[in-house]
Amino acid sequence: MGTVLSKDGTEIAYSRTGSGPALVVVDGAMCHRGFGPSAGIAKALAGHFTVHTYDRRGRGGSGGGTERDVRKEVEDLAAVVEEAGGSAHLFGMSSGGTLVVEAAHRGVAARRIAVYESPMTLDGTRAPMDPDLPARVDRAVAEGRPGDAVKLFLRYVGMPGPMVALFPLLPAWKKLKAVGHTLPNDFAIVGEFQHGTPPAADRWKGADVPALVIAGGKSPEHLRNAQRHLAEALPQGELTVLPGQTHMVKAAVTAPVLLDFFTR
Repeated sequence: MGTVLSKDGTEIAYSRTGSGPALVVVDGAMCHRGFGPSAGIAKALAGHFTVHTYDRRGRGGSGGGTERDVRKEVEDLAAVVEEAGGSAHLFGMSSGGTLVVEAAHRGVAARRIAVYESPMTLDGTRAPMDPDLPARVDRAVAEGRPGDAVKLFLRYVGMPGPMVALFPLLPAWKKLKAVGHTLPNDFAIVGEFQHGTPPAADRWKGADVPALVIAGGKSPEHLRNAQRHLAEALPQGELTVLPGQTHMVKAAVTAPVLLDFFTR
């Protein structure tokens, strides 16, 4: 475990395990090294790669948190890649996948990139995001109500209201609330892709590296359609669908697919 300094001086905490080519794993919303799927992915791939996991800004052991600045998140990832040897394979989950694509597009030294279900709404199979939602989340965070920000997020991703109301009674609630203040960063990363229309065909033309886009076969239609669009839009993109899987990343299923892709 160690820290690197991002371009703006923010300390970014990371862990390293395994041996082999460098691989950096990027979490989605509200996850970090101590809470979420990245540890399982790292363990499953450590026999083949030197796997770096890190806490995105504001989470776990990293500083910063509420900047709503995609550039800073890209710079954080770039700092971890530099520590990993100057270039690396990248794997991102959910909003972390969107961040990985954006980082490659902006010139972060990625050898290959893999994305697990970038959360985008690009067609009519789901209603677009309420344009006021990011501001409501921002306001909850600014007023010291991270729990309310988490509830807004959970409702947006489709959790039924009664379940959201019960969430504060669950053991995971404390961990979710602890990173609720970072949700504005995730909305900054994915917000432009939540309005029901596809981005320009050349939106990610800078991400000209081999790219694998992964969709869960049991995920909602809008997510599966979005991954198809992303794979077609990336200069070297390809799509794979994991039968029976959802937006929840399972290392036992996903790691073999990543191993095959990153070792071609």
